[in-house]
Amino acid sequence: MILAQSWLEIRLALRNGEQLVLTVVIPALLLVLFGSIRVPALGSGGIDFLVPGVMTVAVLSTAFTGQGIATGFDRRSGVLKRLSASPLSKSGLIVAKTLAVACIEVMQLLLISLIGRLMGWSPSGGIGSAIVLLALGTASFSGLGLLMAGTLRAEATLAVANLLFLLLLAGGGIFVPLTKFPAGVRPLLSLLPTAALSDGLRQSFGTSHQFPLAAAVILLGWALVSIICAAVTFRWE
Repeated sequence: MILAQSWLEIRLALRNGEQLVLTVVIPALLLVLFGSIRVPALGSGGIDFLVPGVMTVAVLSTAFTGQGIATGFDRRSGVLKRLSASPLSKSGLIVAKTLAVACIEVMQLLLISLIGRLMGWSPSGGIGSAIVLLALGTASFSGLGLLMAGTLRAEATLAVANLLFLLLLAGGGIFVPLTKFPAGVRPLLSLLPTAALSDGLRQSFGTSHQFPLAAAVILLGWALVSIICAAVTFRWE
């Protein structure tokens, strides 16, 4: 049932042109834009810094913003109410939706990696640790998106998801290094899932070849808390 629902979610996402622009085209355009110009606020500003950040944007936009908004409107239109009559449980739906966004992210990440390589990105290794971090990041953002969509009205989900997306872009360590922020707020910002994922990916693709354990622990904590809370509070209607 979970695999069948995942396949259905993938097909619906691929048919939604607006959602594909948000989840696939925009992250790729961000990489091309910021990789082609020099912006002092980006700190190091190199392509090695930008690619992990854009990968984080891809996961955030797909698993959190796109999925949260789509699920919220599915709940309002009664789609989820019909699903409640099937044997699929709330937990099963959450797992199915998370697997679906993971499949879409593979497409995004391959495109971003290709564009990055064409622009001079040369990762030193750490593919295995990057996959672990991306999986944990997907689970974290998916849980947060479904927690929001399962408790708020569709219109509120739309507003909150877009607001949080912009706030995380600005202060989540994606494009601006945490060292550029005041020292007093850095420890708090480093606990955000976007900061953990982007910095962890930079460590994974860097020359140290050390597994970013701290980033993985932060993402695991977000994943467990968000998914459990989403499963407990999710409402079909």
